[in-house]
Amino acid sequence: MAIDFSVDAEFQQQIDWVEEFVRQEVEPLDVFVRMGTDANGQPLDRAGSRALRGYIKSLQTRVQEQGLWGFHLGPELGGPGLGQVKLCLLNEILGRTRMGPTVFGCAAPDTGNMELLAHNGTEAQKEKYLKPSMAGELRSAYAMTEPHAGEPGEFRCNAVREGDEWVLNGEKWFVSNAVAADFLIVMAITAPDKPLLERASMFIVETNHPGVEIVRNIHTFGTSNTSMTDDNTQVRRGGHGYIRFTDVRLASDALLGKEGGGFVGSQTRLSGGRIHHAMRAVGVCTKALDMACERALSRRSKGERLADKQMVQADLADSYIQLKQFRLHVLYTAWLIDTTGAYTREIRKEIAAVKITAAKVNHDIIYRTIHLHGSLGMSNETQLGDMWMSAPFMGVMDGSTESHKENLAKLMLREYAPSEDLFPTYHLPKLQAAAQEKFNRVLEEFGAGG
Repeated sequence: MAIDFSVDAEFQQQIDWVEEFVRQEVEPLDVFVRMGTDANGQPLDRAGSRALRGYIKSLQTRVQEQGLWGFHLGPELGGPGLGQVKLCLLNEILGRTRMGPTVFGCAAPDTGNMELLAHNGTEAQKEKYLKPSMAGELRSAYAMTEPHAGEPGEFRCNAVREGDEWVLNGEKWFVSNAVAADFLIVMAITAPDKPLLERASMFIVETNHPGVEIVRNIHTFGTSNTSMTDDNTQVRRGGHGYIRFTDVRLASDALLGKEGGGFVGSQTRLSGGRIHHAMRAVGVCTKALDMACERALSRRSKGERLADKQMVQADLADSYIQLKQFRLHVLYTAWLIDTTGAYTREIRKEIAAVKITAAKVNHDIIYRTIHLHGSLGMSNETQLGDMWMSAPFMGVMDGSTESHKENLAKLMLREYAPSEDLFPTYHLPKLQAAAQEKFNRVLEEFGAGG
């Protein structure tokens, strides 16, 4: 079967439009949102906050007019149904920005939560939560990891059935987007004595529900809990919530999917999320390499450009090779998903591989770029500090690198069988004996014929 990453001329025009739109509109928006201040250095007041939201809404409208809003969604969910290769080509562009996914209606964690609701939700849940999420009217977060463990077998957050209700208790950690979310999808243990894959269930929990407490908002290295005034309240942006649930009473219809189906049901979300993170990692690394090349051509040391120094040339070459190899692997994985239409064992193997590689490629390319920039690279006057955080993020989000390596190895080994002999099948004396037996007959046959 031919492997083809090409797109038709009409979609290429859309790619070109997105590239120009991101460069002209989204990248400047990124810079402004990071600042959070007006031209006089003052935090935005209520009018300024409303104006910014209105501007973002106008950008979203332009995206909708292009037919690219929520481009990760299939046609059954009101999206364009582009397929994974086309998603890859678009996500590479958005990966260069922070606000791009928000402007295009495909920001995590909302994207994965939409998939969960689409696959596991009742019609009432889809009407109440999925449709408004797709329209950009509701934000959500996914609460799985706990303060003491990220491994499902160690989870303690639990939900106990009492009559027609569930009572939820426990804590969740590093819940991305929690402070801005209207609702959470929470993984909770409902049957602790059952086999691991049947212990947990998922619940839809609105963030204003009694008993839901955001203990604090955690930020990563070099970032802070900035706030913007909005109608007399301070609204915290970004970050990752530490959440406590205390006797949260949920109606039976809060259960998302089957009881005990939480771990299995979550794989739909996590598998798709992992490949999409890898797609955007291509964009981050491309931007870092662009910055490195400009710096190498602009900066001089000891009478010559950095670009003329062999050590710098070697770093640039290594970054280029790593990026191209990684990008082709991501595209190949996307192509496999499009070809099969399901997350098969083969596809799960490739997703694990690109997830592992994404952390390494981010680390290597961004580190080389920071090093090339010297003190400027370590300052807060470039985006490199934020970009640098993408490397450890990729190493732990949606499963640690080590767990994916373990899973990848297991999937690989299923394709092989052990040797039943004392020596391996590739043992040369064994191969030589077999070759001699075969070619003795060949020599006799062709010799007799001659």
